[in-house]
Amino acid sequence: MSNVYEERAAMIAAGELQPFVPFGREHCKNHPNAVNLQLRQLQPASELWSSDGAAGLVGSLQEVSLQERQKESWQLRKGSTITTDEAEYEEELYVAGHMVIWSRGSKSQASYVYKAFTVDSLVQQALWCNFTVPQSRKNEKDIIEQGICIVQSMCVNVHTVSGKDFISPLPFQVSTLWPTKFGLLFERKNITSDVPMSPTREPLPTLFSMLHPLDEIAPVVCKSTGLFDSVRLQYVSDSSLRVVFSCENPSIIVTYDTLQCTHTVWALRKVTPEEQTTVLKCPGPDGPAQTPAAAHSFLGTHLRNVTRLDSPGSPLHCHALHNQSRIPASPSLHSRTHSPSISNMAALSRAHSPGIAVPSFSGTQRFNISCHSPSVRGHSLLASPNSTLNDTALLPEMEPILPDLCIEQLWTETATTSHREKSSQASRVFITSDLCESKYLCFLVESHQQLRCVKFLESNETNQLIFASLTTIPAKDAAPLEDIDALLVLETNGSLVLYTGVTRVRHYLCSALLLICIYTHLKRVLYTEYLDVFSMTLQLLFSTLSCMIFISQPDMPSPVSEVRSLVQHHESSWLDDSPFQQAAPHIQSLRDPVSNRVTLVMKRCLQAIRFILPKDIAMKVLVKWYNIYNAPGGPSLHQEWNLFITCFMTLMGYNTERLTWTRNLHFEVPLSPVIAPKKARPADTGSDEDWVYLCASDYHCQVLVRPVPGIPDLESTVSPVGMEDSGLIVGLEPSALLFPHIPALFYVLHLLYEDLKLDELQRSGARALVGLLQQLARDLQLEEYIDLYWRDYPSFIKTFKEACLIDQAQMELMNWPVYLNSEVPCVFGWLSGCLRGQDRPPFPYLPGICERTKLLVLSYALYVVRDENAVTSNVSKYLSRLSAGFMLKDLESVPFGVALPIRDAISQCREHPCSDWSEEVCALIGRQDLTKQAHKVSLAKGKPVIEPPITNEADEEEDGMADLHPEVTGLIWSQDLRVQEVRRLLQSSRPVRVNVPHLPDVSEHEYIEEKENKLLQLCQRTMALPVGRGLFTLFSYHPVPTEPLPVPKLNLTGRAPPRNTMVDLNSGNIDVPPNMTSWPSFHNGVAAGLKIAPASQVESAWIAYNKPKSAELANEYAGFLMALGLNGHLTKLATLNIHDYLTKGHEMTSIGLLLGVSAAKLGTMDMSITRLLSIHIPALLPPTSTELDVPHSVQVAAVVAIGLVYQGTGHRHNAEVLLAEIGRPPGPEMEYCTDRESYSLAAGLALGMVCLGHGSNLIGMTDLNVPEQLYQYMVGGHRRTHAGINREKHKSPSYQIKEGDTINVDVTCPGATLALAMIYLKTNNRSIADWLKAPDTMFLLDFIKPEFLLLRTLARCIIMWDEILPNDEWVTSNVPQIIQENIGLQEEALISEDLNMETLVQAHDYIIAGACMAVGFRFAGSANSDAFDCLYKFARNFMLSLTTTTTTTSGPYNLQTCLSMVLLATSMVMAGSGNLKVLQLCRFLHKRTFGEMNYGFHMAHHMALGLLFLGGGRYTLSTSNSAIAALLCALYPHFPAHSTDNRYHLQALRHLCVLAAEPRLLVPVDVDTLKPCYAMMDVTYKETQWYEETTVELMAPTMLPELHLLKQIKVKGPRYWELNIDLSKGTQHLQSILSRDGVLYVKLRAGQLPYKDDPRGWKSLLAPAVNRNPEVRTFKPEAISTFTSDAALVSFAEYFCKASENMKQVNMLKYRKMQMITVALFSAILYECVTQENPEMLPTHIAIDQVSLRGELNETFCLWQMKLVLEMCESDVLQQRLRDTRQGRGLLLSSEFLPVMKSLADQALDRWLCGPVVSYVSGHPTNEDADTNMLACFLVYHSVPSFRKMTNTDYEQLLCLFSHCDICSIVCRCNFMNIRDDPRLIEDTDLLYF
Repeated sequence: MSNVYEERAAMIAAGELQPFVPFGREHCKNHPNAVNLQLRQLQPASELWSSDGAAGLVGSLQEVSLQERQKESWQLRKGSTITTDEAEYEEELYVAGHMVIWSRGSKSQASYVYKAFTVDSLVQQALWCNFTVPQSRKNEKDIIEQGICIVQSMCVNVHTVSGKDFISPLPFQVSTLWPTKFGLLFERKNITSDVPMSPTREPLPTLFSMLHPLDEIAPVVCKSTGLFDSVRLQYVSDSSLRVVFSCENPSIIVTYDTLQCTHTVWALRKVTPEEQTTVLKCPGPDGPAQTPAAAHSFLGTHLRNVTRLDSPGSPLHCHALHNQSRIPASPSLHSRTHSPSISNMAALSRAHSPGIAVPSFSGTQRFNISCHSPSVRGHSLLASPNSTLNDTALLPEMEPILPDLCIEQLWTETATTSHREKSSQASRVFITSDLCESKYLCFLVESHQQLRCVKFLESNETNQLIFASLTTIPAKDAAPLEDIDALLVLETNGSLVLYTGVTRVRHYLCSALLLICIYTHLKRVLYTEYLDVFSMTLQLLFSTLSCMIFISQPDMPSPVSEVRSLVQHHESSWLDDSPFQQAAPHIQSLRDPVSNRVTLVMKRCLQAIRFILPKDIAMKVLVKWYNIYNAPGGPSLHQEWNLFITCFMTLMGYNTERLTWTRNLHFEVPLSPVIAPKKARPADTGSDEDWVYLCASDYHCQVLVRPVPGIPDLESTVSPVGMEDSGLIVGLEPSALLFPHIPALFYVLHLLYEDLKLDELQRSGARALVGLLQQLARDLQLEEYIDLYWRDYPSFIKTFKEACLIDQAQMELMNWPVYLNSEVPCVFGWLSGCLRGQDRPPFPYLPGICERTKLLVLSYALYVVRDENAVTSNVSKYLSRLSAGFMLKDLESVPFGVALPIRDAISQCREHPCSDWSEEVCALIGRQDLTKQAHKVSLAKGKPVIEPPITNEADEEEDGMADLHPEVTGLIWSQDLRVQEVRRLLQSSRPVRVNVPHLPDVSEHEYIEEKENKLLQLCQRTMALPVGRGLFTLFSYHPVPTEPLPVPKLNLTGRAPPRNTMVDLNSGNIDVPPNMTSWPSFHNGVAAGLKIAPASQVESAWIAYNKPKSAELANEYAGFLMALGLNGHLTKLATLNIHDYLTKGHEMTSIGLLLGVSAAKLGTMDMSITRLLSIHIPALLPPTSTELDVPHSVQVAAVVAIGLVYQGTGHRHNAEVLLAEIGRPPGPEMEYCTDRESYSLAAGLALGMVCLGHGSNLIGMTDLNVPEQLYQYMVGGHRRTHAGINREKHKSPSYQIKEGDTINVDVTCPGATLALAMIYLKTNNRSIADWLKAPDTMFLLDFIKPEFLLLRTLARCIIMWDEILPNDEWVTSNVPQIIQENIGLQEEALISEDLNMETLVQAHDYIIAGACMAVGFRFAGSANSDAFDCLYKFARNFMLSLTTTTTTTSGPYNLQTCLSMVLLATSMVMAGSGNLKVLQLCRFLHKRTFGEMNYGFHMAHHMALGLLFLGGGRYTLSTSNSAIAALLCALYPHFPAHSTDNRYHLQALRHLCVLAAEPRLLVPVDVDTLKPCYAMMDVTYKETQWYEETTVELMAPTMLPELHLLKQIKVKGPRYWELNIDLSKGTQHLQSILSRDGVLYVKLRAGQLPYKDDPRGWKSLLAPAVNRNPEVRTFKPEAISTFTSDAALVSFAEYFCKASENMKQVNMLKYRKMQMITVALFSAILYECVTQENPEMLPTHIAIDQVSLRGELNETFCLWQMKLVLEMCESDVLQQRLRDTRQGRGLLLSSEFLPVMKSLADQALDRWLCGPVVSYVSGHPTNEDADTNMLACFLVYHSVPSFRKMTNTDYEQLLCLFSHCDICSIVCRCNFMNIRDDPRLIEDTDLLYF
C-alpha cells in the first residue's frame, strides 16, 4: 500500500454540530442571588442612597465590575457508583461568581443538581478532592472521604459527600490548589516585589500540603538530585517552580521552571520519620547548621505580633504586598543543571503562648511573613537587618511544624536553546495509554505548538516509575480518549489526527471546523457589539468515536481552565504573532460517555493477539484494525466478525479473494488486498443477489476432493499431489506483517476457542472462530488440531475444503513456539481424563483472557485430583478460590457436564458449612442465611437487626419499658405473662395505690396524715425502682438523632380508693426529708440512658441537645451522662462540653460525668481522663497546688474512676496513693470528717481494680507491702506514718474526730477486705485466704462486726475460686466450728456466760450470706441448677425466719440484709433467665413496705429483679475479673438507709454492674421472613476438671454459657439447614453475632414448617406420606408453593408438570400416553430438585433428558457433557463418598436416572462400531454418505484417539488407553493392521468384531 493511498484513506465521519450549555449555567439563572442582583440593578441609585445610606452605596460599588460578564468555568468527569459499574454517569462542577453547582446526569437520567453551594466571597477555584481518614486498627481499611474543595481568598471550604463541612483558613495567598492521592497541595502565590531582608532570612516555602481539613497546613519537602550533586532534602521554596499537573494514580506532580524553561516530574509520597528529622536539622546555604532557636525566634517574633489587621484580605496587607520588592537571590540558587535547586529553610514552628488574641490566626498567619515598610503600629514586624539572634533569644520555644509529604525527582526535561527563547510552560498535561497498555505522560506546549510525550513504566519496586525518551508531536491542542486508549490531536494545519500513544492512527476530516472559523471571522467583523448574543460554545459529536469535543473561540469569554488562563495572562506574547490563532477554534475537552461497541468475542481475540505479539507488531495490527473498523458508516453487527477475519487473514499473507469461504463473506465491496472504504450499507430486507449467493455457496454445490485419512469429506493436508489435482492451490505472502507469527497466533486463538467452549453464552463465538482455526491448522499441517475441530463441529468443518500451500522454506521463516508441538489442548478431554484419574499435564491458559478455563481447571484439580490443597481437606480454601471468579448465577452459563462436579462440591458444602466463611463463599453455595450473616451492610453500626416494636407515644412516656422486643421475649417466655408482670413491678411513672382503711375513731386530718405516711413508705419503694428498671431495659433502645431521649417521670403521688383521690407529699401535713428525690432522679436518668444500645448513632451534639432547660431536671441529666459512659457513648462528647459541665460545680453532674468517662475508658490509662480526675482528688495533686473545694461525693466518685481507668494495669503511683487513702486520717482541721467510710471503701475498691488479679506478681510494689498494709487496715493496729507527697497536709489533726494513732477498723476494714479480694482474685492463694477466715473463738467474734464477716467470707471464697461448690455442705463449711456447735442449742446456751447467742446467730447468718454471695459470683450468668437450688433453699430459710411471728435473736434488720444478699446471689446465677421462682420471691418482697423495709432494701430487691430479666432476657453476667470487680462495686452489702444516704457506699456505684453484663442470647431469625423463630441446637462443652466433654440439646432462642467454656454450637436439622460454629478457632465470630442482638440467621428447608406452627412435625408435607412410602416421587403442582417460593420453579410446575386441557381431548392414545410420560418425568425431576434443595439442578436434568432420552445425539457438544456426567458418577471421589456413609448423600442425580441414561447412549452409538469406525481407525476414506455427526459422537463418547496418535502408540499403550472401553480389541487390531499393511487382517476385521 503506497503512502499516497494511506494519506487518502477514508476518514471517520463526524456528526452534526450541536450547542453545548453547561447545566450549572441554567441552574444559576434561577438562583436567588441572581434575582437579588437583578432587583438591585433595576433600583435607581438615588433610592439606594436614600434607603440604606452608606451601606447602599458600598453595596452598589461592590457590584461594579470592569468585566461585562461574570467569570465562569466548569469541569467534567465520569463517575460510577460503588455497587455496580454499569450505572455510569457524568458529573459537572460549575463555578460562577459566588456559586458552585455540582450536577450529575447519565444516559438514563437527565442532569440534576447534586449539591449547590454559595459562599461569601468570589470563588477562585473549585475542584473534586479525596481525603484519607486512617483507622486505628491495622486490619481495617482507611476510609476515603470524597467531596469538593472551594477556594476563596481567605479560606478553603471542604464539603464531603457524607455531609461533613470544613472551613480551613488560608495562612497565605494561594495561587492554585491541586488534588492528590494524600489530600491537597497548596501553591503559594508568588509576590513579585519584596523588601530587602536580612541575609539570615531564607525564602519561605512555596508548596504546602493538607492531608485533612482538620490537619494543619504543612510545607512540602523536596528530594532532588543534580548532575554533580548528591541527594538533597530541602523545603520547596523556589519561587520559579510552578505546578502544572497532579495525578493520584500514579502519585506524581509535574512542575515547570520559569527560569530554565523545563518540566520536571516528581513522585509525591509521604515523608519518612528520618526525612522529618533531617529537614529540621539541615544546614543553611552559607554555613553550618543553624540552631532551632534561630528559626523559631524569627517566626515567633512575627506570630506574637499578628493581629486581624494583618489578614490577607485587609487593606494594610494589600498595601504592604504592593510595596514589597523581591529578595536578590544568591548565585547558587540559580545555578541549575537538570533539576531546580530548592533552597534551605529553617524549621517552621508555632507558639503555645496564649498571648495571641485570635487562636485561629496563629495558624493563619504562620507562613504569611512579609515586610511591612510603614507599619501602622510604628514598629516593624520583622527584626531589622542589623539585629542578631540574641535580640529574640528570650522568646518562648516554638514547636516545629513537621512536613507530611515529600516530592522526589523522577525525570527532568532537557533544556534547549529554543526552549529559552519563548516560554514553554505546558498549558495541558494528561496521562494516556496506547493499545498495548503502555502509558505516556503528555504535556502540550502551545507556544511551540508541540505535544511532548514521554513514556513511563513501573519498575519491579513498588511506587517506582521509570521514564523513557521524549517524543514530540506537532500539535495545537490535544485531549485523551480513555475508553479507546487513544488521544486526539489538533495539528498545526487545523486537521484532527488520532494517535494511540505516539503512533499515528489516522486523520479525521471535519468540515465543520472550517465553517466555525468562517463564522467566527464574520462575527468579529459584522457583529462585534453582539458578542454576548453570539458567544456560545459548540460541541462536536463523533459517532464512531463515541466521544464529545468542545470547540470554542479563544477571543470570546469562554470556560477556559485555570491553567490555560494563567498561561494566557502571563505569557500571551506568542498569541499576537499568529493570525490564525485568533480565528481557529481549539479543542477544549473531550469525553467518551458511550462504551466501545466491539463485541465480546472480538475484544478477546484482540486481547489474545496483543498478548502474544511483540509490542511494535501488536501496535501496527491494532492500528490497522482500528482504521478499518472505524471507517465511515461502521460495520453492522453481523458483518463485524467477517470484517475482522478478512483483515486478520490479510495481515497474515492470505489472499482472501482466492479462498472460497472468505470470498463469499457478506461484503458489498472487495477488501483484499487493500481494504477499501466502506460504502453506505443497503437495507437488510434482502435481494435477488442473496439467492444467487446461496446457489453458489459451498452448502449448495460441494467439490469432491480427497479427504484427510480418518475424517470424512476433508481434503488432505498431507499429500501435495491431491491438492495439485484440485486446482485450488493458494499461496501466502511471506512479506506480510503477521506471517512469521502465524503459529503463535494460531495457538493463542485456539486457547481462546477452548475458553469460549466453557461458556454457553459464547458458543456462537466459538463456532465463528473455528472456521479461522481450521484454515490455519490445515495450512500449518496440524492434523491433531483438524481432527479436534472436526469432532467439535463435524457438519461445519465438512464444508471447508481448501488449503494453502506453504513450502518448507516459508515454514522455516515462521517462529514456531515449543509448546505448539505438544499435546493438543482440549479442555473437555482434560477434564474427562481428570475424572477418570489419569495423569494430566498442566493445561495452558492466557492470563487475563482465559480466566474461566483457569477457574474450572483449578476446580477440577482441587476437587477431583485430591492434591494436598484439595477441597476434601479444606473446603473453605477451595470455595474461596472458586468464589473469586464465580457466583452461583455464573454457573448457569457453564455447560452442565462441566459444572456438575462444582455443583456437587457446592451441595456437599451447603450441607455442612462453617459460619465464619466469607460472604462470597456463602453466596456461592446458596446459603442465604450465611450470606445475610456475613453481609456487611445489614450489620451497619447504629441499625438494629431486629426492628423495635412500634408503640404510641403514650406508652413510651408512661413507663420507659416499651422498647423491648416482644417477638423475642414472646419466644423465650411463651407460656405466661411474666414480662408484663415485671413491667408492672418496675414502673414508677404512675401514681401508687394508697389503701388505708378509715377507722371510725380516726379524724379526717389524722386519716390524711396516715395516708401521707403510707404514701411516704410507698415512695421509698418507688424511688428505688429506677435502678432495677435500668437493668431490665438495658441496651434495648436505638434513639432517633433528631428526637430527645424519652425519660419516664418519677411519680411520687398516690391514689386513694374508693374515690381515687390524689394523695401528695407536698401538703405539709407530714415532714418530708429534704432533697429526698435528688438521688432517685439521678437513678431515673441512668435508667433512661442505659436503654441506649452501644451500637446506636450518638453524637456530641445529640448529647448536648438532651440537656434540660429546667434546673429541676439537672440530676436526671447527670444520671443520663453516667449512663452514656457505661454504654460507651460518652467518648463522643466534646472535651469542651466536658469542661463546661464540670465548671458549673453541680455535684451530681460531676459524679455522673467522672464515673461515665472513666467507665468508657476502662483500663486504658488515658492521660486526658487522668488529668481530669486528678483535679478532683487532692491526693493526686502536687503539695503546692491550690486547694479546690471539691465535694466529698465527687472525691469518692473520682477515686473509683481512677480505679476504672487503670483497671488491671498495676500502676505503681496510683496504687501507692490509693493504699494510703484507705487509711487516710481525718483532717486537717475540719476536713474529711463526714462519710469517711465511703471514701475509704472507694479507695479500697480502686486499689483492687488497679491491681486486679495480679496476686503476688505486683511488679515494682514490693516496698509497699500491699498485702500486709491491707491486713493491718482490716484487723487494726498502730497507724503508720504517712509517707506520701501530701504528708504535710496530715500533720494538722482534725478538730472534730480524735482517733489517735490507731487505725479505725470500722472505716478501713471494708475497703481493705475487698482490695485484698480483688488483688488475689481467682489466685487460690491459701495463705492470703487464711487471713480472711472467720474467727473461731467467742472472744474474737466479739471484736468484729457481723457485716464484716460477710465481706471476709466473700473475699476468702473468691480468692479460693476453684474450691467454690454449689451445694449446701460447702456453704455451711464456711461457718466456724464454734458457731455450728452452738447455733442449735439456744436453750442451753442462754445459761452459759461465755457464749453470746446474739453474736453467734448474727455471725452465722452473715457468714452464710457471704458464702451464698460467693456462689452467686462463681456461677454468675450460668443458670446452674445446683447453684440455684442451693441458693433458693437458703433464701427460703431467711424468708421463713423473717416472716415468722416469733422474735428472732438475729433481728429483722440483719435477716433482711442477709435475705437481700442471698436474693441478689440467686439473681446473679439466674441473670437474664427470668426464672419464675425468683420472680415470685421478688414480687413478695416488692409488696412488703412496712417494718424494717427501707429504701436500701427496696433497691436490693429490685436490682435482683432487674438482674433476673437483664436486658429483657438478652444479657447475662460474666465471671471475668473485670466483671467480678464491677459486681463487687455495685453489690456492696450495705445498702442506703434512705434516699440521701451515701455514708458507707456511693449510690452511683450501684449502676456499675452494667459493666459485668454481656450479650449471650442467641436468637434464630428466619432469613426469608426476617422473624425470630425456634431452632434446635447442639451446644458442646469443653472438657474441664469437673466434667467431660458434653453436648446439650437446646431450643433457641437460648442463653449461651460463657464462650470460653464452649467447643461448638450447631444448628440441627431436619427443619433448618445445619450450621456449625466452631469455637476452637476462636470466639470472635460468635461474639460479633451476640453483640448485634444475637441474631443468627437460619433457613427453613423445603417442605418443613417452623416449630411454632408445627411443634411435633406432623403437619409437614414430607412427614406423613413421603417418608413412609419411598415409591412416592411426585406431587401435585399446586403443592410446589409449600416447598419453595422461587418464581421460576412455580412457573415450571404450572406449565410443564400439569396436563393441559388440549392434551386431555386428544384421541390418539399413543400421543396422549407419551405426553403423560413427559409430565410424569418432569414432575419427578421437579420433586427431586425441590425436596433435595437443589433447584439449580433442574436445567441439568432437562438437558440430560434432551440428550439421551430424546435421542438428540447428533451434537458432540451435548455428548461431551453427558460423557462428563457419567465419568463423574464413576469417579473415585464419588465412589469413596458412597462407601463412606458419614459423608452424606451421593451424587446430585438420582441413582435410577444414570443407568437409564447410559444405556440409551450406548444403544444409540453401538451400531457405529462397524464400517465407519473401522475406516476411521484404519486411515481409509469413509463413505461420503455416512453420518459424520454420529461418527464424531461415537469417537467422542468412547474417547477414541486420532489416527495420528494411534499410529505413534504401541500396542500395550493402546490397550491401557482403551481399558475402559468395550471396543479396545477392535480399535487396537485395526490400528496395527494399518501399520503392518496386512490386507488379510483388514478383511477379517468385521468377522473379528462379530
